[in-house]
Amino acid sequence: MNYLDYLVIFFYITGFLLLGRLFKGSESGEDYFLGGKSFGWASLSLSTVATQLSAISFISAPAFVGLKDGGGMMWLTYEFAVPLAMLFLMIFLIPPMYKAGIVSVYEYLERRFSASTRILMSSVFQISRAFATSVMVYTVALILTSVMDIPMWQTILIIGVVTLIYCYQGGMKAVVYGDVVQMVILFGGIIICLGAGLHHLGGWDVFLQELDRDRLTAVNFNSMGLEKGDEFGFWPMLIGGLFLYTSYYGTDQSQVQRLFSAKDLGTVKMTLLSNGLMRFPITFIYCVMGLVIGTLVATQPNFRELIPADKPDLMIPIFIREYLPNGLIGILMVAIFSAAMSSLSSGVNSLSAASVEDFFNRKKQLSTEKYMQYSKYATLFWGVICIVLAFFTGDIAKTVIEAINKVGSVFYGPILATFIAAIGVKSINSKGINIGILAGVSINVYLWLFVPSVFWFWWNAIGGVTTLLVGYLASLLLPSNDTDTSSKFDFQWEMDWQKAGLLISFFVGIVLFSMNVEKFF
Repeated sequence: MNYLDYLVIFFYITGFLLLGRLFKGSESGEDYFLGGKSFGWASLSLSTVATQLSAISFISAPAFVGLKDGGGMMWLTYEFAVPLAMLFLMIFLIPPMYKAGIVSVYEYLERRFSASTRILMSSVFQISRAFATSVMVYTVALILTSVMDIPMWQTILIIGVVTLIYCYQGGMKAVVYGDVVQMVILFGGIIICLGAGLHHLGGWDVFLQELDRDRLTAVNFNSMGLEKGDEFGFWPMLIGGLFLYTSYYGTDQSQVQRLFSAKDLGTVKMTLLSNGLMRFPITFIYCVMGLVIGTLVATQPNFRELIPADKPDLMIPIFIREYLPNGLIGILMVAIFSAAMSSLSSGVNSLSAASVEDFFNRKKQLSTEKYMQYSKYATLFWGVICIVLAFFTGDIAKTVIEAINKVGSVFYGPILATFIAAIGVKSINSKGINIGILAGVSINVYLWLFVPSVFWFWWNAIGGVTTLLVGYLASLLLPSNDTDTSSKFDFQWEMDWQKAGLLISFFVGIVLFSMNVEKFF
């Protein structure tokens, strides 16, 4: 890197600091945490995708596809359940919660069940999200340090402090519109890497000649994820993924807060539809980039020697450093910064919303002035916590990332089951659901500790089904007066047949495409 690259980064950082000032001046909690419910579906969709297709995805997905042992295009199976999850959210989970006019998704659980259910779920979210966000910041800083000539602690501070400042000043508006800019930059970075990789290989025809075709297999119907090392099978990725994505997009405050920020329910549905359609094409481009640069690694021994055998994730950063001209290196560094800042800003804003709503304003007792003070303090608190935790993540980060995914899968199923019961199963009461949550989490922990042969994607489904069954049976045995509140939560299906048909057709299409992906190379 030279002065030109650092100049690009400087202007990018300055721009985001100005972005925070542009949206400074929120007058209410709804304005600060929900952007005054003023967002359209396009900005919300790009914001959500920017957070999901994060810096770690920009780096890890291509490395898995193009370089990692046992990797390849099977990464596409991560996306199979997304359209179906969006359909379920559109017709069942999100409409009643949006109509409830809430800021924290966990408030819905108190209205239906009890304060203990709300506080439990919010606490789990806050602890896990802060930890996951800090690990993401550390991991991205570690990778950037391998390219930039600055110490890692400075990289962590740049990512953390800049994000905290614009998030603190501008609230949800700064987060969403910042994500839109970051998504454009990130996608541009993908295209630059893809084009540069093809250029250094000698073109598309040379790439096809040198490509390891074993990496083109994407779909495996024989693997059921019930034996050790038996992963990425069609059924565990579809069924487990359906529970995982439905829970993450529909019950995790960091994601559902964007949906609550939509200007109306029609915008919510359009946002879900576009999320269901956008992720797969972008992920496919990630994967093609991984194939191209992985092929470059295979054909150029000097490039291969620069990548540590135990750190395939360094493939993209080293490619940027060694093969791109100055100026473009700065743009690609900005792309990685963008993805990291998108995830961090989303995490901090949602952590702040959950803290204020679920612990300080449960009874709606705070004045507008006090609410805004608590909101700003909470944003500052969680921003500092995530930055500080990033310094202490240390060298265990590469193992913790996998552990975070597993921890999430321990809880996602039971959390989803809790919201399904709240909306659609009147006979389950607060005592029953709390017992069901305990049972669902416990069986997942048991599988983790004692049955390692079960692929962790299955935990999402197993924990969810267990929570519903045990919650229903416990409610029959332990009746509670709070079941009377269920009459206030009459659910009515809101089927949009056109959007449903589009999502189902898209699901079938991406599966068929993935089954035949080798024919396109």
